[in-house]
Amino acid sequence: MILLLGQYSVGKTTFIRSLVQRDWVGQRIGPEPTTDRFTAIMSGTADERLIPGHALAMQSDRPFQALASFGNNFLTKFDGAEINGR
Repeated sequence: MILLLGQYSVGKTTFIRSLVQRDWVGQRIGPEPTTDRFTAIMSGTADERLIPGHALAMQSDRPFQALASFGNNFLTKFDGAEINGR
């Protein structure tokens, strides 16, 4: 797992796009602050989808259960983008 943090408009999303060589559901890019969320980008086999943080924290097959200890405010700002491995 890799964590990227930084001020807005410094290229975090552009860097991730270059790594995964694609866009993903829930991605937003713009000149003003566009992301006020934490997003986990995960490989999946199904269609691309955005999974809410509350659901990710409840799934025992994902490594996000401990994030529930940060509370509801955090989980509402957390989501997971599942992209297929084409």
